[in-house]
Amino acid sequence: MEKILRIDMGAEGGPRTKETPAGAYAGLGGRAMTSGIVSKEVPPLCHPLGADNKLVIAPGLLSGTIAASSGRLSVGCKSPLTGGIKEANAGGQAAQVLARLGYAAVVLEGKPKDSTLYKIIINKDGVKISPATDLKGLGNYDLIDKVKAQHGDKVACISIGPAGEMKLSAASIACTDMEMRPTRHAGRGGVGAVMGSKGVKVIVLDDSGMKMRTAKNPDKFKAAAKEFVEGLKKNPVTGQGLPAYGTNVLTNVINEAGAYPTHNFMWGRFEGCAAISGETQAETETARGGLATHGCHRGCVIRCSGIYVNKDGHYLTKQPEYETVWAHGGNCGINDLDAIAMLDRLDDDYGLDTIEMGATIGVAMEAGIARFGDAQAAISLVKEVGKGTHLGRILGSGAAATGKVFGVERVPVVKNQSMPAYDPRGVQGIGVTYATSTMGADHTAGYAVATNIMKVGGYVDPLTPQGQVELSRNLQIATAFIDSTGMCLFIAFAIMDQPETFQALIDMINACYSLNLSANDVTDMGKSVLKAERDFNIKAGLTNAHDRLPDFFKKEPLPPHNVTFMVKDEELDTVFNW
Repeated sequence: MEKILRIDMGAEGGPRTKETPAGAYAGLGGRAMTSGIVSKEVPPLCHPLGADNKLVIAPGLLSGTIAASSGRLSVGCKSPLTGGIKEANAGGQAAQVLARLGYAAVVLEGKPKDSTLYKIIINKDGVKISPATDLKGLGNYDLIDKVKAQHGDKVACISIGPAGEMKLSAASIACTDMEMRPTRHAGRGGVGAVMGSKGVKVIVLDDSGMKMRTAKNPDKFKAAAKEFVEGLKKNPVTGQGLPAYGTNVLTNVINEAGAYPTHNFMWGRFEGCAAISGETQAETETARGGLATHGCHRGCVIRCSGIYVNKDGHYLTKQPEYETVWAHGGNCGINDLDAIAMLDRLDDDYGLDTIEMGATIGVAMEAGIARFGDAQAAISLVKEVGKGTHLGRILGSGAAATGKVFGVERVPVVKNQSMPAYDPRGVQGIGVTYATSTMGADHTAGYAVATNIMKVGGYVDPLTPQGQVELSRNLQIATAFIDSTGMCLFIAFAIMDQPETFQALIDMINACYSLNLSANDVTDMGKSVLKAERDFNIKAGLTNAHDRLPDFFKKEPLPPHNVTFMVKDEELDTVFNW
């Protein structure tokens, strides 16, 4: 991975490609690569859908190797949703294939001068770009069926659905999984809209004839990789809970903790929780002939995904994630797994962030557009987005835009990005992350839930403000590093409690690149990523005033604990003081 592929979509005479050495970006991967390029090359005040923005697609440092769970892909740009820098992360096969093709990053630059839509094919022989008018308007599922008919089922795809073509701020970028289904999404921040603005419908990646990436010190790498896998397997979260019940294992846990946002963040518990829990979901999948345990990419040992089939036993969607089940379920008062799975399928097909859409429908329900608990109305609203109606375009622009249009005060967003499935009053540490993350409200940026609720890496009382700033700060630094490796963020459960597993991760990187990184160096890497992102956001016009939760979280007590968000503004302003 020593080269960067740059594709100028606005070049005279049509798109033009150029391969360059990694140069100043050598040694970077994943989020460090995407944020590094965006912060250096994208004018912070540019329009996110304009020619000056860039879409950067980067595998992680360990992607394409034998390292377990190393297939995460980073997608970066200036976000049309937040107005700041964005890194959205996806599983699936794309990162592994792109890394084996030798690319540290693919950068989409410029903007077509007309409405031509393009398909990009990348293989060992180079890059081919061709008009793809026959793909216009297709959902991701029909699109991938066409790709398979033309290129076989051994390729990986990165694509957008109709929402991306319409350049909606909730639009995601889909990556295909092991079965070549478009189920793994770089969902947050409207990255799909930026890909649409570049006129790219799909990138087809074919690594036929390419070998697995080899480490500079293969023996040490294999030994470290083996120890790393052993660490993942012995950890109760990565070795037992997630493989058995998927990410939705958290539903009952967070509901019991009183931090499960219900009816647009009105309450902290949902009465219908048991019907949509991970335990019920796994039981339903198994009984119908689906799968409760499945990997989203080859080489995953955590295997927290699954296959959800309908009542007739036919494939409907991948196992809906915890965030999706909450967003389209408890948040909207819906306790019907089949309806939630259909909403997940529609989001994946249209190319929409499930968190943003679920939160948006919750806001729409509060506005009276539909009733809380009405699953069919929720499905109809998502279909409006897919059809591109006036209402659909409003909803597809996210919760903040929907709240403004319909005059709703209680809109759960930070920097215009919707909050995920943990109420910041019930988990004060995640509230700090929501408020201060460079990405807008994002649980993955610093997953304080691990320590506040699950007691991973220690324990900080979730219902008090004490210790939350330090917790979030440390987790945001660690996460920026993990996002740069290509590793699944769920490895954090193991490395936070098992020092030997953390060391094995560092040893893999050192053996792969012949380095001598220490734990302090890893921390410095995370800090450097955050600094680049913060600098970009400041230049883009974001200030401390944007690092705040909506006022209602400070004023409205959350049942059942009847607490408000209590971390003071002046404390939030110290998160990045290291």
